[in-house]
Amino acid sequence: MTNNLKLKPIGIGSLPHNNADDAFCVVEKDFSQIPFFPQLANLSRNEDMMIQFLEGLPSFSFDNASQFVLDSENEEFLVGLEDFFNNYEEIIADINSPLLEKYAITEKSSSTFKKFENFIENNKPSYAKGQIVGAFTLCTSLKDQNGRAVIYDDTLRDIIVKLLSLKALWQIKRIKAANKETTPIIFMDEPSISQIGSSAYITVSGQEVINMIDEISKIIRNNGGLSAIHCCGKCDWRIPVKANADIINFDAYNYSQNFVVYHREISKFLNNGGKIAWGFVPTSDGEILKNLSVDILEDKFKNCVKYLTDNGINEKLIIDNSIITSSCGAGGLSVNDAQKAMDLVKELSDRLIVRNKF
Repeated sequence: MTNNLKLKPIGIGSLPHNNADDAFCVVEKDFSQIPFFPQLANLSRNEDMMIQFLEGLPSFSFDNASQFVLDSENEEFLVGLEDFFNNYEEIIADINSPLLEKYAITEKSSSTFKKFENFIENNKPSYAKGQIVGAFTLCTSLKDQNGRAVIYDDTLRDIIVKLLSLKALWQIKRIKAANKETTPIIFMDEPSISQIGSSAYITVSGQEVINMIDEISKIIRNNGGLSAIHCCGKCDWRIPVKANADIINFDAYNYSQNFVVYHREISKFLNNGGKIAWGFVPTSDGEILKNLSVDILEDKFKNCVKYLTDNGINEKLIIDNSIITSSCGAGGLSVNDAQKAMDLVKELSDRLIVRNKF
């Protein structure tokens, strides 16, 4: 990984707009160096992170999206299952297989992806950010025909991991088609990994989750992309480190002290070329944003760096491998508050780049 990402701003997923043109104006204003395709659930339910990446799954249709269950006894599901696994094997062997288009992110599920592709083609950025819902998060949200979370069924869990791998591959292929010199960064949105070890998922081991994430990460990297994990809650950060993600993104505004508990793992991660995407700009409450300034956020960054340097991690190593983001997606904010949050991400990045030219 190069240092072209040093202190650059990256957008996280959702925006509150109900107009794709307006939403993409935010990308062009604040994230032109690393564009992303915003998820607009207020425009279409299909762009909700739990639905957006289900297209191509056996028996799924947008008509039943809100009530969809993975019914492993359903005839339509069983008929599609063999084709799905055969398609997967062919695509993994050759990313140029036309079968990959069966797992596209179509206009039904994203109103902004085409704008994203056009922007990459016209502006040729060094990086472009795609995203998928995380495999563990989706497997704990989807249910089978008995109302049981898919995470507890080995076959269904495997299907989800492979489907999301194909969604990541399709994005990589499209980004590279728009500009072959652009490096795709694929974020896996994994809010539910904060619940590992809780009573809700007491029987799910951390290693199982690591294996799921690692399988997708390897496919992303093997095809010229960088893999990233986003979690906006408290988390056992050993999990994404062991899953070999290239970038770890977390809510640094609220959970920086939780993060630094894992300083030994973070040190190893950074020394092995990993990067930290610090989510300094909060997006959970517009009221917080009203009194927030770049000065306050810069102080937070300095404190976070000090937490790690106090535990023996080299300051230059930290800063050289830092990226700036919001704490989470901004889909729950008003349009004006979301714009302020995204502006703050860009302004903080600009400020820190000027301050840390070494």
